[in-house]
Amino acid sequence: MTQKSPTVTGHTGLLKPLQSLKLGTALRALRYRNYRLFFAGQLISLVGTWMQNVAQSWLVYRLTGSSFMLGSISFASQLPIFLLAFVGGTIADRYNRHRLVIATQAASMILALILAALTLTDTVRIWHLFVLSALLGAVNALDMPTRQAFVVELVEKEDLLNAIALNSSIFNGARVLGPAVAGVMIAGIGEGWCFFANGISYAAVISGLLLMKLGGQGGGIRKESAAGDVLEGFNFVRRTRPIRTLLLLLGLLSIVGMPYSVLMPIFADKILQGGPRGLGILMGSTGLGALIGSISLAARSGTGGLGKLVAYASAGFGLGLLLFSISRHFWLSAAFLVPVGMSFMMTTTCINTLIQTMVPDRLRGRVMATHVWMLLGMTPFGSLMAGTIAARAGAPATMLGGSLFCLAGAGLYASRLGGLNLAAGLPVSKESESTKDARQDK
Repeated sequence: MTQKSPTVTGHTGLLKPLQSLKLGTALRALRYRNYRLFFAGQLISLVGTWMQNVAQSWLVYRLTGSSFMLGSISFASQLPIFLLAFVGGTIADRYNRHRLVIATQAASMILALILAALTLTDTVRIWHLFVLSALLGAVNALDMPTRQAFVVELVEKEDLLNAIALNSSIFNGARVLGPAVAGVMIAGIGEGWCFFANGISYAAVISGLLLMKLGGQGGGIRKESAAGDVLEGFNFVRRTRPIRTLLLLLGLLSIVGMPYSVLMPIFADKILQGGPRGLGILMGSTGLGALIGSISLAARSGTGGLGKLVAYASAGFGLGLLLFSISRHFWLSAAFLVPVGMSFMMTTTCINTLIQTMVPDRLRGRVMATHVWMLLGMTPFGSLMAGTIAARAGAPATMLGGSLFCLAGAGLYASRLGGLNLAAGLPVSKESESTKDARQDK
């Protein structure tokens, strides 16, 4: 399916001041009107999302005081992604991605407001969190592959890295602001208002989506068997060695590295004595590092060298986690989380970009579903495992073990990098000149 953006005047004047600066390169994807609307809506909505993430972790910890329950709630929220991501990717290739993203954002808004109402009325129970987390995970199983495939339709191929990096910059800028605001709000007025703020923030992204000017719905794939469609995407990934290798590395980091965020309330409270404000600072430090990394990637003009950057960044992620696991000083620990966030963001963004440049559009939703499956679908098992091990061996030992596996995975990937030929990529179907012209405001 290809959606076309009609020609609109007026972007030249907007970018003229930027083009006299190096910012013009870093922000070049913003010359597309539809992408600007998407960017602005996400900028607001993602702050609310990160506020909810931190507030929910603290609420679970306040209600149970259990590292196992922290891991279990994370498991409940991400298991649907593991189970349903391929279905979501198939739907993204069959139907209008623009309308699907609007529907998933509206569903996420409703779930956030329900959680806010339960918490503000002091009727929230742990089973509510399990149910709502699972429902949100099911929504994300459709939203994530659809949204990643949709972004590609808003810019030219040569600006894809910049668009993905800018998406990462707002995602991780929100990781700085959202947790910091959440920490203050939790300590002052409670978790419920964080959930309410997140629910209201979805209005921004939905408004931006509704204001976009897009062509009619594309035909998409139409086959008799949905299972056959899923299998086609899976087989493409299995047969394509560069994509397969990148996704295996991503899956490893997600299982043994990403669960560090699940254990963060324990580090903030019991190990570093920071309380809810400390949790906000620690999570914000990760976001700050990720923001720095995304800005540096946005300034790049091409995909050359991204394969090597994945090797360096994944190794940096493992090393940062190792240093954080052995630190017992709050501000030193916060400083170690900056390279953790930067390295993981650079790893995932580079992998995302490399895969997007190697996949034909008709398979994009399903291949990106595999990306989501490896990035987040593996995480519930890692979260459950981390919570279980931490309950017995302690959070620091659990994180130390995960960091060693991350370093081993980075080393194995680096040893195979020479045979992957990532720079060459795969042939991608070319767009017609009319479709290319339709994307960009002129």
